[in-house]
Amino acid sequence: MNLEFIFSKYKVETLHGRYITLNDIEPVFSKLNTGNQLAIEGYSVLKKPIYSYQIGAGKIKIFLWSQMHGNESTTTKALFDFLNLLQSDSELANDLLNHFTFYCLPMVNPDGATLYTRENANQIDLNRDAQNLTQPESVVLRAYFNKVQPDYCYNLHDQRTIFGVAVTGPKVKPNGAKLNPATVSFLAPSYNENREINEVRAKAIKVIVAMNNALQDYIPNQVGRFDDSFNINCIGDTFQSMNVPTILVEAGHYQNDYNREETRKYIFIALLSGFVKLFENDIVSNKIEDYLNIPQNKVVFYDFVYKNIKINYDSNIIITNIAIQFKEVLFNNKIFFNAFIAKINDFEDFFGHFEYDAKGAIFSNESNTFPKIDDKADFYLNENLKIENGSFKL
Repeated sequence: MNLEFIFSKYKVETLHGRYITLNDIEPVFSKLNTGNQLAIEGYSVLKKPIYSYQIGAGKIKIFLWSQMHGNESTTTKALFDFLNLLQSDSELANDLLNHFTFYCLPMVNPDGATLYTRENANQIDLNRDAQNLTQPESVVLRAYFNKVQPDYCYNLHDQRTIFGVAVTGPKVKPNGAKLNPATVSFLAPSYNENREINEVRAKAIKVIVAMNNALQDYIPNQVGRFDDSFNINCIGDTFQSMNVPTILVEAGHYQNDYNREETRKYIFIALLSGFVKLFENDIVSNKIEDYLNIPQNKVVFYDFVYKNIKINYDSNIIITNIAIQFKEVLFNNKIFFNAFIAKINDFEDFFGHFEYDAKGAIFSNESNTFPKIDDKADFYLNENLKIENGSFKL
C-alpha cells in the first residue's frame, strides 16, 4: 500500500499552514457532510460551535479529537485528510467504514484556535481540566465520550521543535551521542500512579507499535515516546483510567517544515496504518518491549545554533555560542516566526535544527552591546555577514 500516494490524493488543499481556525474547517465540513454526519455538540466560552463528525457503520468505535490546544493545528489537518479519504468510493474506505465507526471532534478549542493560544478564552489549559470540568469545552468533550462509549481514543496534538529522540541519527556529538528531531511522538498514557501496564493500556501500546513500524519506512529514527508520568487531570490519563485504550499522537518538527505540511503527511500515515492493522487484526500481542524501545523524547533542540562566535566583552575577547528559538506570533491572521536569543555560552548537550560554525567570526549588533537572552536574533558576523531573524540574510 502506497501511503504517500494515498495522502497526496486525499489531502485537503484548502487547509494549510499553522493557523487553522473554525472559518477554515467549516467549508470543509460542508463538503464532507454528505449524509448528515455533522452535528454541533456544544459551544465554546465565546459561543463558537464545537462540531462532531460521525462516519462508518462498523462495530469498533474510534473517537478522535484534535486542537484542544488552539495553536496545535497539524493533527487537525491530518484528521481532515483522513476524513476526506473515508468519503471516497475506494475499497480501502469501504473496508474501514464497514469495520469501524469514527467519531471526531476536530476542533475542541475554537476560541484558542482563533487566538492562536494553547489555552481557551478563559486561559485554561483544557488538557488539565479532565477532572474538574470547569470549562464548556471540557464538558463537551466528556459528554461526547460518554455518549459514544468508544473502543479506542486518539488524543491528537502538536509538540514544539525543542524535542529530539536519541539512539540513532545523523547528528553526532564528539562523545558519540546521536539525536534526531522528534517528528512524531506517541504515548500510551498511564492509568495509575505506578504506571503499570494492564490489558487496556496494552491495547493502546500495540496500536502505537504498529504505527511506529509504518513510520520507520518514512522517518527512520525520528519517532519518540513521551514520558508516561501519571496525571489524572490530563484527558488521556483520565480515559485510560476509565478502561478505554487511549493513544496520544504528537506532531513535531521535520527538517525546515515550520508549517508542518510534511509532518501532517506522517500523522496521516500513522493514523491510516494503525487503522489498517486493526482492520486486518494484525495487532500482534506482546509488543510492550517494542514500545519501550521507542526512544523517549528529550528537550535537546533549538531552532538555530551559532558556534564559536568571538565577542568583545569588557575589553576581553571571549569565544561563545548562541542558541536561537522562534516564537510564533499571530498578526493580521497570519503566523510569524520571530527569532530571539534563547541561550548563550556552552551547551554541549543541545543541538540546533540549523547549526553554523562561525570559526571565530566577530559578533556585533546595531546597539553595540553584548547579546542578551530574549534579544531579537539580529546581528552581524565580521560586520559583513548579517543574521536577520535568526538566519542568514541573502
